[in-house]
Amino acid sequence: MPEPAHVTADDLDEAVALAVDTLRGAPPQAWEQRAGSLEWTCWETVEHLADDLFSYAAQLGLRVPPLDTYVPFALERRRPGGPNNSIHADRAAGPGGLLQVLQASGALLSSVVRTAPPRARGHHIFGMGDATAFAAMGLVETLVHMHDLAEGLGLPWEPPAEVCARVLARLFPDAPVDTAPWSTLLWATGRGELPGRPRLTRWRWYNEPR
Repeated sequence: MPEPAHVTADDLDEAVALAVDTLRGAPPQAWEQRAGSLEWTCWETVEHLADDLFSYAAQLGLRVPPLDTYVPFALERRRPGGPNNSIHADRAAGPGGLLQVLQASGALLSSVVRTAPPRARGHHIFGMGDATAFAAMGLVETLVHMHDLAEGLGLPWEPPAEVCARVLARLFPDAPVDTAPWSTLLWATGRGELPGRPRLTRWRWYNEPR
């Protein structure tokens, strides 16, 4: 099987746009439901996703980034057990405002990925990443958290196979290549099983430039 092309900012733009279009179909009363197997509500999960995308843009976008820690935004937990985020949506703006926060955070990351010089690097617990790693990280967060959200909100969600294949090739070098890319990505992130392979209880990705 030929190696998939590199992950790009266009992939991230496509995934975020698909996510927002899907989430617009959510019933208004469903946002306080749990997101799949997560302990977070669907609203909190979208905030967490937006926070990830925003934070990844910050890590990669500084001219002299911290290479051993995260940019020190103040984190806030809105309820016990909820995610620690520095980005939150104004509840008064409703689900439409929440989706604007998600769109804006995705646009920030894709813009930083497009303009980052080849030698740009950013810190992450899973290794120092270049622009392609941060684009792929944003995609993992978007694709798999949309899986969680689709379960909680009762919405269909299956992202493009070719995008999933590029993410797997960039961040999950040990993942099997003879299985469907979307099912494989869910398996690699502890959200599903593959034939002959048990569900993972611990997992990680690998950011190091290739």
